[in-house]
Amino acid sequence: MAVNADWMGSLPSRLSAMPLKCLAVPGSHDSFTFWVDVHAPVAPDQKAYVKYLATMFSVLAKKVMVKWSMTQNLTFREQLDAGIRYFDLRVSSKPGEPGNEIYFIHGLFGHKVRDGLLEINSFLTRHRKEVVFLDFNHYYAMEAEHHVYLISMLQQVFGSKLCKNCAVESITLDYMWEMKYQVIVFYHHPSAQSIPVMWPGNKIPAPWANTTEPNKLIQFLEMTLKERAKQGSFHVTQAILTPTVNTVAKGLVWGLRNYLVERNLPTIMSWIESQKPGVDGVNIITSDFVELTDFANVVIKLNNLLLSEKKLKPR
Repeated sequence: MAVNADWMGSLPSRLSAMPLKCLAVPGSHDSFTFWVDVHAPVAPDQKAYVKYLATMFSVLAKKVMVKWSMTQNLTFREQLDAGIRYFDLRVSSKPGEPGNEIYFIHGLFGHKVRDGLLEINSFLTRHRKEVVFLDFNHYYAMEAEHHVYLISMLQQVFGSKLCKNCAVESITLDYMWEMKYQVIVFYHHPSAQSIPVMWPGNKIPAPWANTTEPNKLIQFLEMTLKERAKQGSFHVTQAILTPTVNTVAKGLVWGLRNYLVERNLPTIMSWIESQKPGVDGVNIITSDFVELTDFANVVIKLNNLLLSEKKLKPR
């Protein structure tokens, strides 16, 4: 069901002329964890206790981590078809593996980054008016040559679709369409500083609540929206509950999905439904399980609120 495959291209001209930082855009958290390699070594983003678990109960621990790591159940193409346009990405080399291959990770090692990028690129080639935000915000076990490899891979795969770093306020869909740009890459590492098509991480703040309680999460999201910078950046609202060690222990039997997310989703969704995009409002909103609800539909529909604002008459 590719219901939202062309939602950006279908927006009214009043919205395509607005800065993208003022529109509501659905995103997914820890994208690419829909496939996790059970045979790979434990990924370098895990704390020591998980490594201890992994050595103690090698196979069992990996199965447990698979449950916690699989925060997205849709493949890349399915997420894009569903309307997701922002991807939160964590990448790593495989320690001990020769060469510079880079993998997506969250918990256990997943897909090669190149395969995921090619999948996005083929979607964009078919849907010329859609724009994606790729936020590379965590790097593990990566040396200088791995960064060179990844940055050149991004340039090879997307080529002229990559948008050059410029004033955030100037980025509208109209501008992107005119320039034939479809990809904005944020690269949170100094190795990308001199490269015009790599945007710095400080242009896309994504404050993280780090809580298992929906009420605390909502308080945090409201506070960080109030503090949102008036100029110079996009903004990510992470509508996400984070498992603690105790939650992991309690949730082993059921996994993150049943234990943390499904119970609290109605609270989080009704908060999202009550939001408004715009200068002081929400921009990119990420959620853990994009297919559990019509999350993307709800976020995309928020843009209609911008149409109901009266046009300001020039003085």
